[in-house]
Amino acid sequence: MTDMAASRPPFDRAALYRWLFLLLVAGFVAVPLIATLLGGFKSLGDLRTNPFGLPREWEWSNYGDILLSKRYWQMLWNSFVISSLTTIITLIVAAMAAFVFAHLRFFGSRMLLNYFTMGLLFPAATAILPLFIKVRDLGLLDTYFGVVLPQVAFALAMSILLFRRFFRDLPHELLEAALVDGCSYPRFFRFVTLPLSTPILATVGTITFVHSWNSYLLPLVMLNSDAMYPWPLGIMVYQGEFTADWHLILAFITLTILPTFLLFVLAQKHIVAGLTVGAVKG
Repeated sequence: MTDMAASRPPFDRAALYRWLFLLLVAGFVAVPLIATLLGGFKSLGDLRTNPFGLPREWEWSNYGDILLSKRYWQMLWNSFVISSLTTIITLIVAAMAAFVFAHLRFFGSRMLLNYFTMGLLFPAATAILPLFIKVRDLGLLDTYFGVVLPQVAFALAMSILLFRRFFRDLPHELLEAALVDGCSYPRFFRFVTLPLSTPILATVGTITFVHSWNSYLLPLVMLNSDAMYPWPLGIMVYQGEFTADWHLILAFITLTILPTFLLFVLAQKHIVAGLTVGAVKG
């Protein structure tokens, strides 16, 4: 008995604190999501008296009526088109710009990189009036690109920084060997850099897609037609002048965040790899 106690590993108090901290953080994230999911199954009265408990009567029609409505699928399609175009254009422009900043030195390159980085300091809300005037002058009001182009502009700063960091950590010998063999910079970018950049492409793509999917202010200002509304604007349907159908709003939110939740789960491995690459290097 004494030998068994001696061979038992000592109690790791640090591991216990680590688990408790992780459970606390997980609780902060999971409780609002679970409350939103369950709130969609309640009646309005049940939601007001019992906001965090299980529904007394499961109102399946809350989700069923939304799924069977044409308006829901129209808004989901608009969100998918806007988010997909934003993600594709951001990936193309940011990857090419970051490759230049990572491997080429030219007059003003440092200043130009700092100029892009300053984009992190300006939220879209501060520039919404000049953006509206510019989009109106371009004739893009109430179109997909009237929302897509401003979103791309605001996503470039962070995307370029993430891409540049990843490209700089790729073995420099690959570029030197390719240049010796006569490979040009565009061919090296297309046939060597991009195939090795799956983690950072998934990371930037997922972040950009989710941010565009949940964007509310830009579509509210740039879109006028009800047929062009993405899902964040669809919540207004359930808000009256004096009251709001919160149980339907929670059901609507649950159904519309589900695609981005599944996207994050599927791309989680690549996202973590893309964000942590180079973290242990100087």
